[in-house]
Amino acid sequence: MTKALTIAILVLVSTTSAFAADQFYIAKDQATNKCKIVKAKPKNDKLILIGTESYATKDAAKAARKAADECKKST
Repeated sequence: MTKALTIAILVLVSTTSAFAADQFYIAKDQATNKCKIVKAKPKNDKLILIGTESYATKDAAKAARKAADECKKST
């Protein structure tokens, strides 16, 4: 019983960390003034983080980028 529980916990921990590895952020490039999706949280002045959260999927990040006021093109 304890062996099975230990194995189940190890499998759960290993799969959870694998899913958490993919995070997407919205960043605005200061040089081009365009928003893009990046896999790492911006840590320099070239890219500015838009919003405060990360997204689990690229599609979710794309939807958030489309809705972000900072990323809308001004005409």
